[in-house]
Amino acid sequence: MIGTPMIFAAISDIAGKTRGKAFPVTDLEKRLRRGVGWTPTNVMITCFDAIADGPYGALGDLLLIPDPDAAAEIDFGDGGPVERLMLGDVTDLDRKPWACCTRSVLKGALERLRAVGGVDLVAAFEHEFQFKGPPTAPGQAYGFEGFTQHRAFCETLVAALSQAGLEPDTFMKEYGVSQYEITNGTAKGVAAADNAVILREIVRMTARRHGEAATFTPIRDPAGVGNGVHIHMSFLDADGKPAAHDPKGPAGMSALTGSFVAGVLEYLDAIVALTAASEISYLRLTPHRWSAAYNNLGFRDREAALRICPVTAADPLDIARQYNFEFRAGDASASPYLALAAIVHAGAQGIEEGLKAPSVTEEDLSLLPHAELERRGLVRLPTTLAEALARFEANDTVRGWFPGEFADVYLAHKRGELAFLDGLGEEERCAAYEAAY
Repeated sequence: MIGTPMIFAAISDIAGKTRGKAFPVTDLEKRLRRGVGWTPTNVMITCFDAIADGPYGALGDLLLIPDPDAAAEIDFGDGGPVERLMLGDVTDLDRKPWACCTRSVLKGALERLRAVGGVDLVAAFEHEFQFKGPPTAPGQAYGFEGFTQHRAFCETLVAALSQAGLEPDTFMKEYGVSQYEITNGTAKGVAAADNAVILREIVRMTARRHGEAATFTPIRDPAGVGNGVHIHMSFLDADGKPAAHDPKGPAGMSALTGSFVAGVLEYLDAIVALTAASEISYLRLTPHRWSAAYNNLGFRDREAALRICPVTAADPLDIARQYNFEFRAGDASASPYLALAAIVHAGAQGIEEGLKAPSVTEEDLSLLPHAELERRGLVRLPTTLAEALARFEANDTVRGWFPGEFADVYLAHKRGELAFLDGLGEEERCAAYEAAY
C-alpha cells in the first residue's frame, strides 16, 4: 500500500496531552525553518477535549517549530508504520517564545536556576502506569509471574525506548492491579522533560502494537493505588561536576541543594496545582498511599514530598555523582515541562531567599497535632484541585514566575476541566481520567 512517511510535530500542553500536526518527512528542513501553524485557543483544550473559556476565541496565529534534538523514530519491525515524533516550541510569528508554550516556560526556569545557582539541572522521570482490560490475578505485586505476563511488551518497550535515544533503566510489576513501572536514565535540562513526553507516548504505542491499552491516569479506582510520576534531580556546576552533594551537609545536601529543597517545600502547596494537575490527583495525595500529603523532606521515606534517595557507591566522587533527591507529589496529568518548571522556579526562589536546608522528618505526620506541624512549618497539601488552584492563584510570588498571561490561562483551563466533571461521582471521574490519560 502506498504511503508518505510523516513526522508528528508536537507539544505537551497544559493538559499534559501530546498535541500537534504531522508533515511529510521530505518537508523537514522547511518545517525546521518555518514551523507549522498553530492556534492560541488550542491551549484551552482540556484533557476531555472540551474548550474552556479563555481569552483567545478565534483570534491569533502561532507557530509550532519542531526541534531536531527532541526527536524519536521507532520501527517496531512488525510491518506497521514507522513512528516519528518531534517535540518543539510554540512561538509568535516573529519566533519569540509564546507565554503559554510549556517547553519555553521550562527553559525560562532552567535559565533562572543557572543565573541564581550557577548550576544545570539533571533529572529523570520515573513513571507508573496500568494496563486497561481484565485485572491481573492477585498475588502478582513485584512478582516474576506478573512480569512474565508482560515480558513481550517489556522487551519491545525497552527496544523502542533505546531506538528513540532514551536510556531505559528498569521495568517492574508494581503493587497495584495491572500496574507497572518504567524508569529511565537521566538527562540535562529540558531534555529530561522531552524524554518523559516521548516515554509516555512510546508506552502507549507499544501497548497498542501488543493489542493492549495503557493508562497513566493518577488513579483508576478510588479504593486502589495511584500512578505517580517521581522526578529525580541533581545538579552539575559550570565545569560539569556534581554539585548536589556535600558529605558534611544535612542528609548529604550541599548548601545549594538545601536552599533549593527548602524553596520547593516552602512553595509546594502553591505549585502542586501544576505537578498534580487533575481532580483525582488528590485522591492519591493522601497519607498512607506511598505518595505525598505534606510539604516534608524525608530520608529514604516514600511518603515524603521530597525524598533523599539512597546511595550505593563507596568512592566519594561516585557518591557525588549518584546522589539525588526525588519529588513525589506529581503524576502524569501534568505536563513534564510544567511540573519541572514549577519545581525549578520554587527551588531557585529558595536559593534567592537564602533558605536553610529543612529538617528531615522520620515519623507519620498524619498523627501529629496541628500545632506541632505548624511549629515545624509543615502544611497539609491541598485535598482538591480547586483548593490547589486557589492556593496557586493567591500566591503572587508563584504567579510571578510565569510569563505574560500564563497563570490566568492555566487557571481558566483547569477550571474548565473541573466544570466538565460537575455532577460526576468519584468512580465516574476516575473513569473519565482513565480514558483521557
